[in-house]
Amino acid sequence: MGRKTFFAILTVYAAVALLLPILPAGKRASGHSRKSILSAVLEPVSVSAKNRDDDDRDLPVRDQENIQKTIAMPAGHKSLEIDNVWGSIEVVADTADKVELAVVRTTQAESKDKLDRAKKEVTLDITQEEGVLKLYVNGPFRCQCDDCRHSRDDEGYRVKMDFKVRVPRDLDIKVKTVNEGRVVVKNTNGSFLVRNVNGDIEMDNVAGSGTARTVNGPVIVSFRQNPRENSDFKTVNGNVELRFARDLSADFRFKTFNGGIYSDFSVTALPVHAIEAEHKGGKVVYRADRYTSARVNAGGPEIQIENLNGDIRILENHE
Repeated sequence: MGRKTFFAILTVYAAVALLLPILPAGKRASGHSRKSILSAVLEPVSVSAKNRDDDDRDLPVRDQENIQKTIAMPAGHKSLEIDNVWGSIEVVADTADKVELAVVRTTQAESKDKLDRAKKEVTLDITQEEGVLKLYVNGPFRCQCDDCRHSRDDEGYRVKMDFKVRVPRDLDIKVKTVNEGRVVVKNTNGSFLVRNVNGDIEMDNVAGSGTARTVNGPVIVSFRQNPRENSDFKTVNGNVELRFARDLSADFRFKTFNGGIYSDFSVTALPVHAIEAEHKGGKVVYRADRYTSARVNAGGPEIQIENLNGDIRILENHE
């Protein structure tokens, strides 16, 4: 089936945009493209090759360690939480009833002494309680104290952990990382909370509901079974591409500034939410809902999608 532009949605969106006087007037667009109604407010942030070369020069001492563990999971409800800072996360589900963990720990340091200090200060803490398995990268960068003046430059080292985890299919996941890594999730059936900052999010062949958000990178999700509960997907700099099974029935809420909204599914535009008045002292503040709403088939769970610089695509999964 050919992709159809959300003509109705874009019309509603344009009407909403007229209520936003803070935005500069721009040219109207037609077809599958739209001119930006907002100049590039946020430029994509990335780690350049030059920055990596600088790090290699500043941190010449290097060590790599492979961590492998097999962890039994109890019967009943199960969940996995991975809290990383530097590095990628890949979670792949299969029919096993245990978790197979493989982590590549790469440490770069200014000196041998700083390397030894990194090995002591940065740890992978593994805890398990009542069906919840937690993998937590701990170190001085986790300082929570009010007077903490710690920064990465004080350490004289950098520790990157790249996770590859095989898990049971019926497992809820909460995974997040920050720098120099993408997050990949495949074949899971449970709910999900997936977060990144400087990297992509890719989820393939999943069945479940939840949240997937990053800042710099695309969010790409392919559903084997459509979400049964409310879900949301968000990035700042990147496309959001969601592939749903053919029997999709849901209510969508969209918001994008520099991009278009496209769908393989026929949609019905929903009414724009009324402007709300909020009284603050002697003043009245009016708040406009900047989302565009649309219904696919009979409607269902609410799926909210938001980005700033990039397209939003609602596609049919033909696999």
